[in-house]
Amino acid sequence: MLDPRTLFPVPPAEIWLEIGFGGGEHLAWQAEHHPDVGFVGCEPFLNGLASLLRTIEEKKLTNIRIHPDDARLLMARLAPRSIGRCFIFFPDPWPKARHKKRRIVSTETLDWLAEAMRDGAELRLASDDADYVQHMLETAGAHPAFRPVRIDEAETSVRPEGWPPTRYEEKARAKGAACRFLVFARRQRG
Repeated sequence: MLDPRTLFPVPPAEIWLEIGFGGGEHLAWQAEHHPDVGFVGCEPFLNGLASLLRTIEEKKLTNIRIHPDDARLLMARLAPRSIGRCFIFFPDPWPKARHKKRRIVSTETLDWLAEAMRDGAELRLASDDADYVQHMLETAGAHPAFRPVRIDEAETSVRPEGWPPTRYEEKARAKGAACRFLVFARRQRG
């Protein structure tokens, strides 16, 4: 088991996890605005890693650690109750029926996160793909460890305050796609 607080010279107040950080703009913004939080970002693609590393250097951010591989490899090792918030934004929708099993928002992922997240911790999800949004609502909504906080369509069509845009969101909006911003919370354990 990995306690992510041990990745930092001075253990942070809490750890937030971003799965698939893309270019890292959201992760860097959060790290800059929450210096007391330790951030772990997962991204397997080199261009995204390079982009975030440039930003870390430019802004002199010291509260980010990077897992440069598939997030599932890390999630399977995270210590119980070690994550205070998790972000999964604009993941690959895998739109073909035969590929949908590859979606990162799955029962398996939610099972790992249910173990790793503290009681009350937020799971923030976003997508511009209507089918994937429905899948997120159904999958997270049916998971016994998570309760919906922000799932109403009118409310979730607007990005909440403290949730900066990503380049994937900007690309989607440029194409005229509607984006949805969902929030679930880790239920209290019995």
